[in-house]
This record gives sequence, C-alpha cells and structure tokens, in this order.
Amino acid sequence: MRHLLHSAALGFCIAASSLLAAETQTAIEPLTVKDARADRPLTGFVWYPTADTAGAEMHHGNVVWKGITAIEGGAPMSGKRPLVVLSHGMYGNAMNQSWLADGLVQAGFVVAAINHPGTSTWMRDADHARMLWDRPRDISRVIDHMLSDPALIPLVDETRVFMAGHSLGGFTAVALAGGRFNAAGFRAKCDMQVDELVCGIFDRWQVARTPADVREMEQDLSDPRIKAFAVFDLGGTQGFSEQSLADIERPMLVLGAPRDISGLNLDIESRALVAALPKASTTYLEPETLSHFDFLGVCNPRAEAILADEAPGDEIVCQEGGGAREADHATILRAVVAGFTGAAGQVQN
Repeated sequence: MRHLLHSAALGFCIAASSLLAAETQTAIEPLTVKDARADRPLTGFVWYPTADTAGAEMHHGNVVWKGITAIEGGAPMSGKRPLVVLSHGMYGNAMNQSWLADGLVQAGFVVAAINHPGTSTWMRDADHARMLWDRPRDISRVIDHMLSDPALIPLVDETRVFMAGHSLGGFTAVALAGGRFNAAGFRAKCDMQVDELVCGIFDRWQVARTPADVREMEQDLSDPRIKAFAVFDLGGTQGFSEQSLADIERPMLVLGAPRDISGLNLDIESRALVAALPKASTTYLEPETLSHFDFLGVCNPRAEAILADEAPGDEIVCQEGGGAREADHATILRAVVAGFTGAAGQVQN
C-alpha cells in the first residue's frame, strides 16, 4: 500500500478538533438551482450551521440507511462560511454524503449537493448520461446559485469554495480542477483492457462517440472559483490527458479504496491519478479498511438482508456498512476538513 501524505493531512486531528463547536446544530433546506437550463433541472439540499435546537428530526434515513439529525429551516448562524459542493457517484443522489455534510457543518462549513440528471438514482435519461460534460457544469451552476441567491449570499464566503466527489463525482471533480478528457487516448487504453469497468460504462452510455460529443468532452470544464478538491475513489482517470493532470495546481486530496468490492482498479484509477498530479499539491490516503461504498451512508443492521431480498446484488453497498463504516467516515471527515482548511486557512465558526 502506498501513502503519499501531505502536511495538511498530518495535522487533521488538531484541525478537526479545534473546529468542532458543541452548540452548533445542522440545519437543512431543499435546494433548487434557478437558472436558464430548463432542460437540466438541478435539485438537492443545503446544510448549514444553526444555533437552533427545536425541531431536530431524522433526515435521509430509512430501513436501509441511517439518517442524520437536522433542523429543517433552522436560522443560520451569523457570518459567512466556506462552501463545499458535493458530487455523487453513478446512479447515486444528493443524500449519499449526508453524513459528510453533517460533519462538515459541525466543522464550520456550508454544504450543497444536487442530483446529476442522467446519472442519479431517479434520473437516468440516456442523453443526459451521455453528456458527461454537463456534470462539471452542474457543480458550477450550483456555485453560481449559492453566490447569487439573496437567501444564501449571507451564508457563503465566495473566496473559500471547495468541492468533493465520489466515484463518477471524483471524475467530475478532476474535470473541474482542470483535467481535460482525451477521447482518442481513452479509446486506445480501453481497447487494450477487455472488460475494464469504466470503459464498459462509458461505452454503454455512448460517451464521446460523435465528433460533436468529443469536442464537448474535450473542452476546458474547470472552475477557478474552487480552491481545493477531495476525490473519493474515482473512476475514469484514464479519460484524462496526463499533461492536463500534471498542470493542475490546486490542492487535491485523493482517497483510494483498497478493499476491492466495486470492480475499480486502483492502479489505473486513484494511484494513477496521484502519480500524474503534482506531488507538492497532492495528498493521497489509502486506508486499508476502506471500500468504494464506504463513502455512502451508514447502513442499518438489517440493510444487507433487506437489499438482498428486494434488490438482489445491491446488498454489496452495505457490506461491512455499520460500525466499521462509521470508523471510516471519521477518517474521511478528518482528512477532508484538514485538506480544505489547509488550503484556505482556518475556518471561523
């Protein structure tokens, strides 16, 4: 196992503990991005700190998933705070990283997440899935909205915007950081790797099949407002040109999941990404207990059995998804808080 530890990650325990405030509660509001893209609606959630205590309820929980306790519509604490925008994985949704949003709020952040059309749980339109260039644009649209909505402007420090993505959301994050898709290079690599997971997925979605789609995929999709990134067990590293990865200067925290149950190959994904990124601005963590699905929520005790009965095959997402996953969540949260605070200074509660 390879660990490339940046100095920010080494201090995560101190950083995280100094940011936690016992009086802070997590508030939640539905999010609808209002802009000109009527063809691609974006909805999700915003989580933010509140001092309110009344009205705390369980959110985003069910018989499978353990939810979080939050106060819907709580009064925001005064002062602007750093913003983290989350991007879910393939066929995931805006609730997948509620646990992370809750932890980040306790560390002084405002958090936003949306459902990506075409690649989310309830929106699987084939054309939207094919248009993967719109995924990074979704995140930029969320940032536009968070920095322009009169109700949200008082909450967000526009100089401290961060982004974290899981799986396909990690691919989205790399594009926003400056990674440029190379269609010919991707095809050549896929031709040499029979049954490679991401190659198969992109093939089914018909990604970059036409000259017009190649032009869209290969354009610069970066967003300079994002100051640092966290990439969680991404898929699709082979799609980026190595030169574009080498040119990324903003801090990147990359977490790889060596407990392989998803089919992703670390050697051509997280490890290859880290090898291509500048060492001075990259932190790589590969906790030995971590699996691809540990970036999702904590599973309830009977979750595996329920999924095996109702959706055979899906029970894999809850494999060791209880107490062991909670421990992994603590590790991930500390690393993310350290990475983002190290990139932009101490968060002020």
